[in-house]
Formats: sequence, structure tokens, C-alpha cells
Amino acid sequence: MDAITLIGAMSIISAALCIAIGGIGPAIGEANVAANALRSMAQQPDESSNITRTLFVSMAMIESTAIYAFVITILILYANPFWDYVVEQAAK
Repeated sequence: MDAITLIGAMSIISAALCIAIGGIGPAIGEANVAANALRSMAQQPDESSNITRTLFVSMAMIESTAIYAFVITILILYANPFWDYVVEQAAK
């Protein structure tokens, strides 16, 4: 296998792992937050507005982790310095 194929394959595999692992954690975290917020609202209906506000803030913070994983995945696929170097060396 030549260097271009190897770097291309490893870039795709690492991007897939990054988005898969980076998406599982926030999904589990958001599910736990939503379940606990619903449980809290069922126990204290008078505090539902405060719980909802806190829920949305915490969901946004948890979702930012998945967004960071997505940004890193895009960088691996489209701004990979190893890919640019190998293509430059292959052109010589």
C-alpha cells in the first residue's frame, strides 16, 4: 500500500472514530440530564421553570462537546497536514 492510500485510509478511520466516540458521550449525558430534569419536575412542579432553564443551559454545554468532536473530524478530513505533504511529495 502506498503512502497516499495509507494516509487517506487512516484519516477516514480516525475521523470516524472521533465522531463516533465524540457523539456517544454527549448523547448519554443529554439523556441522563433530561431524565433527571423530568423526574425533578414530577416531584416539584412549582419549580419547573427554574428546572427547565437549568436544563437548557446544561444541554447546551453538553452539546458543545459533540460540536468540538465534529470540528475535529472536519479538520482531520479537510485540513490534514499529512495529506497535503504526501500529495506534494507525490507530485515531485
